[in-house]
Amino acid sequence: MRAAMAAAVVGDDVWGEDPTVRELERAGAQLLGKEQALLTPSGTMANQVAIHVHCRPGDELICEERSHVYWFEGGAIARLSGTQARTLPTPGGFPTPEQVAAAVRSSDDTHFPRSRLLVLENTHNMAGGRVADVARLRALAATAREHGLLVHCDGARLVNAAVALGCPVRDLAAPCDSVSLCLSKGLGAPVGSLLAGTAEFVAAARRARKAFGGGMRQAGVLAAAGLLALRDGPALLAADHRRARTLAQALAALPFLRVDVAATETNIVMADVLSSAVPDFVAALRARNVLASTSGPQRVRFVTHRDVGDDGVAAAIAAAQAFAGRAVT
Repeated sequence: MRAAMAAAVVGDDVWGEDPTVRELERAGAQLLGKEQALLTPSGTMANQVAIHVHCRPGDELICEERSHVYWFEGGAIARLSGTQARTLPTPGGFPTPEQVAAAVRSSDDTHFPRSRLLVLENTHNMAGGRVADVARLRALAATAREHGLLVHCDGARLVNAAVALGCPVRDLAAPCDSVSLCLSKGLGAPVGSLLAGTAEFVAAARRARKAFGGGMRQAGVLAAAGLLALRDGPALLAADHRRARTLAQALAALPFLRVDVAATETNIVMADVLSSAVPDFVAALRARNVLASTSGPQRVRFVTHRDVGDDGVAAAIAAAQAFAGRAVT
């Protein structure tokens, strides 16, 4: 990737003159089955640009209560688009069509904001990398459209979902009006996300990206890495998923942890610590060069990716076993 970045043919992307960016955007649109795609510096910007295009100040979007757009994007829904969020609680990260229908506001009542957008996240990060299949997405999209809503998919790990389901990525994107896709994370690029939809949507998104400060000049140095991520990254994800299951099974056997192994569908493992020792556990892991993060008062999050091989998973298991007081060789 670094060699490809150094050798990239570049131009001014703000003027539409960077050939490597254009190639990446065409490749991303084809993968996602959309008319066009747009390169953004981050997944947060891709999601927030989509919200900004779809919604107007005073509108309301509907999302699951732990959605990335709501929890982890700096309040940008309100800050940048004057839109409020109506959140739905779910155990697995995806609302039911009935929940969505019940959350839609009456458009005839001036007391209420207008329900404008349904945001789905696939895979769902805080639900532990859970996956929504095509049938579920179609049912949710049909309910949204029945009530006049557009649908955006935060598809940061959408390729992980496709690999787990054994289906084309475009099939998961098809029910949605817009979809974002991270080129980093499991796909392995150092930076960048794509936002895809109709040509009309992407034209509006390009204007919003500029206003948000996302217009980049010789961005082909980033796009070159993104092209390799799209080309080579998907083939590596099944191994990430296998390693995550191995880690989940081993952690579930430890007496101080609770892990739902069946919920480890992709590359994220959520472990609940059955004590108040979460900071101590994370610190002990770090001391043995294993990096994990807290995801709640009792929860620790592990993520496998292309830079963590079988040896890395074994090291994580050994570190957790050592914290449990077991003899480790």
